[in-house]
Amino acid sequence: MIEGIELSIDREAVVVKSARSMSVCSSAVVGGGLVAARAVINLHVAKSDPCADPSSMLSAYARRVAVPEPYVGLLTGAWTEHAVVAEASCVGMAALAVVTVGLSNRAAAGRVPVLEWIPDTINTIVVVDADAEPAALVNAIITATEVKVLALDEAGIRGSEGATVSGTSTDAVVVAATGRGRRCRFGGPASELGWTAGQAVREALMRGVRQWKERNP
Repeated sequence: MIEGIELSIDREAVVVKSARSMSVCSSAVVGGGLVAARAVINLHVAKSDPCADPSSMLSAYARRVAVPEPYVGLLTGAWTEHAVVAEASCVGMAALAVVTVGLSNRAAAGRVPVLEWIPDTINTIVVVDADAEPAALVNAIITATEVKVLALDEAGIRGSEGATVSGTSTDAVVVAATGRGRRCRFGGPASELGWTAGQAVREALMRGVRQWKERNP
């Protein structure tokens, strides 16, 4: 585990806490964009929940379990207790990936319109022990998304008509940097940051997808 990072996983949520503020870039429903944060919450919700007020839902949970502020918050219909954790290191840089996988709501981005919004997601949280520039964090989100699409294809995940899918209609990605160590300008597959984060995401997603298939034969 990366020094200063604490991880908890249970039926209610996945929570990543940091002893110090992290630079975070994400598509999170609460605290999304480029922010400074001490924690990331991935909160489980029922598939029937309309999620009309995500901020209040996450705030209530954060207060109850004492999640430090500021935090970045995600919602998922996937079972958070089945979250998969993977770590990777390269040239002195470490990355931690935590993913929750739900595949009932598969989508093919740009090819098939989404007719129904269901909170069953692939949520990916990545922490890199690096001093990453904002553009590198954005680049790392793209890298993590590319890894996800490859992992789904290699696992044979298909849509209702047998075509490839790119994820689900409600996926979210969070990339956080501790601010320590190497200064990183890039986060693409050819960069040290992107390669390290990509390895961790790939391992977590491959196991997460495999386990989802085993639970849903």
